[in-house]
Amino acid sequence: MGTGSTLASKEVPIVGSDAVRWIDLSVPSSSNIAAVDDGGAAPLTTDDRASCFVIGDPPTYLIWRIHKAQPHSLELLELAASKEFPRVGLRFTFPDALCPFAFICKNEISGASRVPYLLYVLTVSGVAYLLKIRNVSVYASVSVFPVDELLEVNVRGYIPNHAATITAVTATVGGLVVGTSDGSVFCFQLGVLDSSAPGFMHELRDDAGISRLWGLISRGKMVGTVQELAILELHEKKFVFVLHLDGTLRIWDLASHSRVFSNNMGTMAMAGATFVRLWVGQPYPDSSVIPLAVLYRDTLDESLEMISLYSVLFNFGDRIVFSMEPSVQNIPLEEGRCLDVKLTLDKIWILKDDELVSHTLSTNIDEVEAFSHALQEEFVADQLFQSSEHLADEILQITHSIFSSSKDDILPFVSSIFLRRLLLPGVHHNATLYATLVEYSRHLGESELQTLTTDGLKKEILSLIEHEVGSEKVSLLHCWKCFFTRYFHNWCKNNALYGLLVDSSSDAVGLIRKKSISLFRSLEDIERIVEGSSDEVSELTGLVDIFDDDLECEILIELLRCVISFSQQLGKTASSIFYESLLTTSLISSEDIVCYIVKILETGYCMSGPVLQTSTSGNHIVVLEKELADHKSLRKLSVDMFLSLQGLHKKASEWGRILKVIEGFLKFLVPQKVIQNFNTEVSSNINSSVIVHTTYQIAKVMFESAWDFLLFLSYLVDISGQVHLSHDDINKVQLELVPMLQEIIFEWLIIIFFTITPSAPAVTEDFNSKLSSLQIDNNMGKQLWNEKLGRCDFTLAFIFLLNVGSSSIDHSHVSSEHFSNVQSFINKTRDFISWIIWGQAGGSSTFLSRSIDLAFILFKHGQYGAAEQLLMIAEAHLLKEKTSQSIQDDDGGWCIRHHLLGCCLLAQVQCGLHATQKDKKVSEAIRCFFRSSSGNGASEALQSLSDDLGIPYLGFSGCTSIAAWKLQYYQWAMQLFERYSISEGACQFALAALEQVDEALYMKDDKCTNNSVNESVTTIKGRLWANVFIFALDLGRFYDAYCAIISNPDEESKYICLRRFIIVLYEQGAIKILCSDKLPLIGLVEKVEQELVWKADRSDISVKPNLYKLLYAFQLHRHNWRQAASYMYMYSARLRTEAALKDCVGSSLMLQERLNALSAAVNALHLVHPAYAWIDSLAEGSSIVNEHYPSKKAKRTPDEHSAADNDAEPQGWQSSIDIEKLENEFVLTSAEYMLSLVNIKWTFSGKHGALSDLADLLVQNSLYDMAFTILFRFFKGSGLKRELERVLSAISLKCCLDKVESTWVEEHSHLLNSSKHEMVVHGSPVTVSSTPQTDRNSRWATLKLYLEKYKELHGRLPIIVAETLLRSDPKIELPLWLVQLFKEGQKERSWGMTGRESNPASLFQLYVSYDRYAEATYLLLECIDSFASMRPADIIRRKRPLAVWFPYTTIERLLYQLEELIRMGHMVDHCDKLKKMLHGSLQNHLKMLKVDSDDAVSVSS
Repeated sequence: MGTGSTLASKEVPIVGSDAVRWIDLSVPSSSNIAAVDDGGAAPLTTDDRASCFVIGDPPTYLIWRIHKAQPHSLELLELAASKEFPRVGLRFTFPDALCPFAFICKNEISGASRVPYLLYVLTVSGVAYLLKIRNVSVYASVSVFPVDELLEVNVRGYIPNHAATITAVTATVGGLVVGTSDGSVFCFQLGVLDSSAPGFMHELRDDAGISRLWGLISRGKMVGTVQELAILELHEKKFVFVLHLDGTLRIWDLASHSRVFSNNMGTMAMAGATFVRLWVGQPYPDSSVIPLAVLYRDTLDESLEMISLYSVLFNFGDRIVFSMEPSVQNIPLEEGRCLDVKLTLDKIWILKDDELVSHTLSTNIDEVEAFSHALQEEFVADQLFQSSEHLADEILQITHSIFSSSKDDILPFVSSIFLRRLLLPGVHHNATLYATLVEYSRHLGESELQTLTTDGLKKEILSLIEHEVGSEKVSLLHCWKCFFTRYFHNWCKNNALYGLLVDSSSDAVGLIRKKSISLFRSLEDIERIVEGSSDEVSELTGLVDIFDDDLECEILIELLRCVISFSQQLGKTASSIFYESLLTTSLISSEDIVCYIVKILETGYCMSGPVLQTSTSGNHIVVLEKELADHKSLRKLSVDMFLSLQGLHKKASEWGRILKVIEGFLKFLVPQKVIQNFNTEVSSNINSSVIVHTTYQIAKVMFESAWDFLLFLSYLVDISGQVHLSHDDINKVQLELVPMLQEIIFEWLIIIFFTITPSAPAVTEDFNSKLSSLQIDNNMGKQLWNEKLGRCDFTLAFIFLLNVGSSSIDHSHVSSEHFSNVQSFINKTRDFISWIIWGQAGGSSTFLSRSIDLAFILFKHGQYGAAEQLLMIAEAHLLKEKTSQSIQDDDGGWCIRHHLLGCCLLAQVQCGLHATQKDKKVSEAIRCFFRSSSGNGASEALQSLSDDLGIPYLGFSGCTSIAAWKLQYYQWAMQLFERYSISEGACQFALAALEQVDEALYMKDDKCTNNSVNESVTTIKGRLWANVFIFALDLGRFYDAYCAIISNPDEESKYICLRRFIIVLYEQGAIKILCSDKLPLIGLVEKVEQELVWKADRSDISVKPNLYKLLYAFQLHRHNWRQAASYMYMYSARLRTEAALKDCVGSSLMLQERLNALSAAVNALHLVHPAYAWIDSLAEGSSIVNEHYPSKKAKRTPDEHSAADNDAEPQGWQSSIDIEKLENEFVLTSAEYMLSLVNIKWTFSGKHGALSDLADLLVQNSLYDMAFTILFRFFKGSGLKRELERVLSAISLKCCLDKVESTWVEEHSHLLNSSKHEMVVHGSPVTVSSTPQTDRNSRWATLKLYLEKYKELHGRLPIIVAETLLRSDPKIELPLWLVQLFKEGQKERSWGMTGRESNPASLFQLYVSYDRYAEATYLLLECIDSFASMRPADIIRRKRPLAVWFPYTTIERLLYQLEELIRMGHMVDHCDKLKKMLHGSLQNHLKMLKVDSDDAVSVSS
């Protein structure tokens, strides 16, 4: 800042100016425009340049920029004070580099409605462009500027002296004026006339007479190079002011192209100076004086610059006369280069590359007052700890000293401080953050970065810091310091100063930076005190009025010096820690933090060596030096404070007077109450964004000032003995001043909280209601509003500012169509702060009550987290205030606060929180609602809330008794939690409501309306218990849900709940709980069984878990074996029916399930006494369901069922079913199942012969075991023998398919292990291979296996088998094992004349019958020889066989057949041989018989 200047204003950034998306437009060049390459090009742009044109009324602000790094491009922004900052701008790219000039004006030529603006530019090659600019939205999908809206002229072609270069350029509507290095000035009517038309170009020359006729060029006296051109309009005439390098100032009339003034200012300028630039201001009001400003630069030292102010007088009488006053006002520019200058009616604004200063324009040059204006650089540097290298270290040191008992909280707390400062409005800058992240190799696009919400930005930055800490092995503090240093460097780079923005109509002043735009506002009184000089304190009228005399003012000045000196030690860093502790859930209270900091000021930091090394990069020497420096600084502070306080006490003579001054000053820090009565709607615009940021800047100063005084007073009390502070004075400080300061700090804290806390993103499902509730103008649509929420620069204060209009406070001046001037911003900010703290017209008595209104507004607009935090801060402050008394007020405010807090917590749960956070929020919400219902005045306060506040409406009123009120409120809370699908809370409030029912209905209040008071106790309790049941069920608490069922006094409701209970258990796979001892089903067993049966009959049979199985287990658990068997049989019947209806009779899986069901039923009945081992028929078993749940479908008759079941077994409809019938069905189903395994569909029809057909089918598919099982199960006596013959005959026929050697026998079997009297009916059948047994040898082995197994049951089976084989193939060779079966009859020693049916005689007869004469002969010979070889003593046995199997008729047939064959000539030799052998054997046999007979006679005698 300039020496001796007074701080007058501060810069305030405009929200959104750092996040503009540019539409790139390429400007084409015509081929017929050729640049003249004669070395006369204008010099390249060496500086960044920008300016603003104010056009129209209401004004539109058109801002252009040309970057020296991109000289071919020009950026254009269109601003309106009544609208938000534009999100899109235009960037024109020209074929050649541009001169640092642009002129924008309103289109007054043609087509103004379509093309509102004209843009004049000039390239360094001398090509002038006139662009007709449309609205920005037109170019959204265009990449090339339309040729038909573009004019271009090469002005170099019109300059006679081709060696002259263009050195200056300016423009006006319809004209372009250029100056050259030879001092010439040319005017082109660009856009008015065609470039080839006469009069398109005029040269401004001294003479226009005869010399022109001769074609001579005469410009009068030679002048220097044109340095600057400026155009001024006076009395509807336009004049060109031309500044030449030699100091000549000329004024030309553009209309007549004549010179009206010329003056050489070289004599008035400082020696050795160069004329650089010229600025011309508007004439002073009611005068004929035009201010001029000329910039000089020392030729020897270019860093030395000076601006001289001149006054040009004009007179428009008979002729135009200009003259210059001799007096000159010089303004030396001490440091920094001049970038831009603007002249207003009473000031000159000078922008240098490091500061902005202003000077008043006065006729008395000796009384020029200078003002400095604070730029953002100072604020950003302070927030990023760049003003001092030790500030960041002090953060860690103080934090470590405070959190020494909980070291794990230090680093997160420090990170939160740094992160909060980085995202502050004015510090956070999109382009800067993007550039910084790029330096850290974070690959995130700039557009993607702009779309991130605040939470997303925090996560991105924290992940970067954590990565740096882990990869570089450095401290967290070091990473933050490096990040802040880089960020600040990029911030300065991206916010370089370009030019001034001045609106003379409203006296608004602003800055155009590289990637942002800002406005200035004047200082608040507190800022003048803190940041200004002590002399300014006595000039503040509002502050002086507080005190009685000048002595108190002097005391205040000395006091402020003490406090400021005191705060400079730890004030800035300590205030950050104090502020963070107030906004976060810190483990240490703010009061403790004050005590810790005071202790630090007395004894120094409580830090360990490693921590100090961490903060100082680990250098041990630096650590020691810093410890020594800190100790020395604190000792010096103690001495200085002691001396200052002693001097202050001496001046005031008593501490009471000093404390009185402090109390008076503290009143000055209280937010002012401004009573206004306006009713105009407020929209979101540029002015409002400046107001919000101004509010933050002022609140920050107020907060820090109050904090400094709090710290000062705490320190004063701590050293009270040293400064002779009396006990009464200490009490005054602790009981009056400190609470007052805490209240002030709380109020400004809330304002800061609103101005820096970003809004939460919009909740999609609730967005329409939020948008309709906001009083948003028509220019801001739903999508735009949705995009604004959640951004760092759109804070909560904007929502309040938008809500101001709907609260009948008129801020028409906020919605001004002009940019507000510096003082107006302060006035509007005071109004806004007053509205926040005191409400409409100052209606709120305390801010605690006002905080509820603000929380309602936040809730209404979806800022649930912010509303919660506001209420929690207010609650914490309330606890500090009411430590010695009840914190509940009588008006119900405490209840409303907790009611609203509960609503906020619930709403946040709906926004998608993590499980842990969600559970915590739900628990807190439950607590809030319970506390709200029980507070003082809860009934009246909460019932008085209107339905337009945005929170869920209670919907009832008039309840006066406490019990009735709680009953209604708990039911409302229950419904609210139910609406949000939070069963935990709903269940608790339902139980709480149940506790109030009896008392509420006993103490009925006839005045109660809109409630359930007219219902009976049973009805209310039934409904509530039903709700408890539902909520417990949703939570998976089945035991609690069942307890709610049995507690329900309403029988109808109870049984409905029971049904629902079973359904839910079934759906969630927890139905098995009914079969355990966890639920006491006493009295409800029958109902549970009914519900299960009802559910089973109506459920898909394939769904798991299966309810029939559950019923089976349910009954088994209660030892009801018969009923268990009945349900499994019902299950089997359902399976059979479903299979028939779905045409999946042969499904092996379904048949397997049927088998399991039948097996379970049989097993259950075996547990019953044989006399009662039966179950009801299917129709009777269903009566348990039909009795209570009559089916809506017509019942089918047994005949209809039989038809539908494809002629199912008729036993199913008998009156009862015993074990035998179940076993029969099991066997049939087993057969059906085995057939299904070989893809054979079969269903028992019950017709005659069906079982025989089944046995045949099983044999055909090689399912022999199952076939014999069927026979033994369903056939008895002769029928069984007949079926055995058929089956073995069929097996024999299968053996005949392969004519092979049948003597090989496989020695393994597939026969069931049970005998003919033992059936496998208690389990699943033996599973056999579904592949038919096609191996030829295994067929013979199978035949042997079953024949040997069952020949004892039926003796003729070998005969049947042998006969079948011989009949199917007369030439077959009977297996040896089969022949042996016949011969086994000889070995029996039974007495009598009859033997086994299958004996050699039978086989001999078969041989003869099927022409097997050789086998017959040999068999007979073998038998005779066997008989002959018997011992003689065994006479009786030897005679028995002859009586049995020597059928003489058959022997005769054999002999006869042999003789016939001999006679016919067939096998004569062989037959003759057989005949002889047979005759010989018979003769020997007969002889032996005769001898035996004789022996027998002799023995008997």
